[in-house]
Amino acid sequence: MSLPPGFLDELRTRSSLSQVVGRKVMWDQRKSNQGKGDMWAPCPFHQEKSASFHVDDRKGFYYCFGCHAKGDAISFVRETENVGFMEAVEILAREAGMPMPERDPQAQQKADKRSQLAEVMEQAVRFFRLQLNTGAAVDARGYLERRGLDAAALERWEIGFAPDQWQALWDHLKAKNVEDQLILEAGLAKPSSKGGKPYDTFRGRIMYPIRDARGRAIAFGGRAMDPNDNAKYLNSPETELFDKGRSLYNQGPARTAAGKGKPLIVAEGYMDVIALASAGFEASVAPLGTAITENQLQMLWRIAPEPIIALDGDTAGLRAAMRLIDLALPLLEAGQSLRFAIMPAGKDPDDLLREQGAAALQKLLDDAMPMVRLLWQRETEGRVFDSPERKAALDKTLRDKIMTIRDASIRSHYGQEIKDLRWQLFRPQRTPGRPARSGGQGRWQKAPASALPTTKSSLLASTDSAGSAEHLREAVILAALVTCPDVIEGFESGIEQMRCTDPFHSDLRRLLLQNMHIDADGLKTRLSDALGAEALENLLSQRHVAIVPCIRAPGDQDKARMTVAEELAKLHSARGLDAEIAEAVEDLDGVADEGLTWRLSEAAKAADLARRSGQEDKAEYDLGENGARISRDERSALDALLDAIKHQKPRG
Repeated sequence: MSLPPGFLDELRTRSSLSQVVGRKVMWDQRKSNQGKGDMWAPCPFHQEKSASFHVDDRKGFYYCFGCHAKGDAISFVRETENVGFMEAVEILAREAGMPMPERDPQAQQKADKRSQLAEVMEQAVRFFRLQLNTGAAVDARGYLERRGLDAAALERWEIGFAPDQWQALWDHLKAKNVEDQLILEAGLAKPSSKGGKPYDTFRGRIMYPIRDARGRAIAFGGRAMDPNDNAKYLNSPETELFDKGRSLYNQGPARTAAGKGKPLIVAEGYMDVIALASAGFEASVAPLGTAITENQLQMLWRIAPEPIIALDGDTAGLRAAMRLIDLALPLLEAGQSLRFAIMPAGKDPDDLLREQGAAALQKLLDDAMPMVRLLWQRETEGRVFDSPERKAALDKTLRDKIMTIRDASIRSHYGQEIKDLRWQLFRPQRTPGRPARSGGQGRWQKAPASALPTTKSSLLASTDSAGSAEHLREAVILAALVTCPDVIEGFESGIEQMRCTDPFHSDLRRLLLQNMHIDADGLKTRLSDALGAEALENLLSQRHVAIVPCIRAPGDQDKARMTVAEELAKLHSARGLDAEIAEAVEDLDGVADEGLTWRLSEAAKAADLARRSGQEDKAEYDLGENGARISRDERSALDALLDAIKHQKPRG
């Protein structure tokens, strides 16, 4: 339906955003100024204690400085009520006393037809429910009882029974003066090929009504009672009311439950959803007999940002999960993804709940793996990577999959996660007397040789000293961001990936990322409230921090940007060199070769290049053979390792 020009502007003018939002939040009276329409509250879209959700009543917009949710009254109703655009408009128009515009005659005629079909479907629901109490349904009632459905569950889910007769429903509806064409167009009967009376679509089946988000009966799912029936489950054909690829079983109640904070669970079948909801997992839905479609995926994301896919632990369930990855990757957005809870082998959610209870299922949901992990599992499980060619093939496959992600930030994070997983696969930690796995091939390793005394005493090999140097760099980076928050967004990915050496740095980094869009004064106030003014002052007054140019000149974006870029590069290179040396120490029990020497020298060069900023004390550095500067302690560590390699006796 198209709205006339100016209708939405008038609706927004008449709707008070603070009143609309006020139904869902508790205003922070200390920060809010009701007279100016400047209202603050804890955000309703994510869990927090501070009031970072801001409503500007005069402009009609809201914004959360924590999760970055933003919009107007219509979008707020859509998100909090889990409704579509037109439904949100109707809700606000009703509250504002504005009549919805009249539909054009053609649209009105179509709407009337849909209303008639929906009424025919409701009559069918009532008929099937009555039939479940007849003698013909004794086997169906026994089956439902064995599946754990009591009278209350049958009532709640409106489960019925279609008699094993050719025209039982047809005759019932005709007796109610329902037109032939409406019965056929509702998908409840099919015309006879022999020219006789139409026959019922569903016969001899337990009937599950399928309702849309508005609660209208739009279709049925029927389970055959005859074990020899060709179709164990049969859905209604597609009609003007029912589009299988755009519908979900239990969509309306699940949307309401998800809006109250329940996790959205996607199961495979009707009985799984019924079992889940009965066990307290009310926000449960199921696709209707097919793999999840793109439209259904978008519907799921409108209900909740991160649905949990709870598929059966059999081959078909796993195959469906793997297919879903390829469908979802191009559609990912920030905060919008999927998690996967794979059931035990041969079990579905209903089986698990009946055998082990809700706690066992809750644990599976809590341990649901992110999609990137399932992607990695799909491409590596059961395969051997014992050659460069196989490793290269894995790299290409994963790279091709990641490149389908349209969002650049998510694509970057996927690449980093895959890089970390790849490192774990091909560079596993070795333990004494245990086989080291590399691409599926194992060999017994001796215990790693102890580090040489000169190595142990060097700055690079000393945990305390190395940690201290990294701690200083982190302090400079964080202080630069505190004094010039405008540059945070440009380094968001690098800051997220920065490993912090103490909890204070970690908390400060998190708060900086959450509050990157406010000015420096507002940021300092927020940081002081969260961490304490003294802690923040201590950071900025540290000698090695206070002398940094961008700290002496707060707000200078160029200096701040240069400082953060340099220090991040130094951290990255230093930690890369640490990793290479740590691995080299482990490799000292192997055959010495030029490859190990080359790796160490390349890591040292990367570290040297990152350090050429002129900010370090020259007295602490020597010149390498290639003219690059390297700290004396680091040179000592490298010399010791290379000397050990040179004098090592080959095995054999």
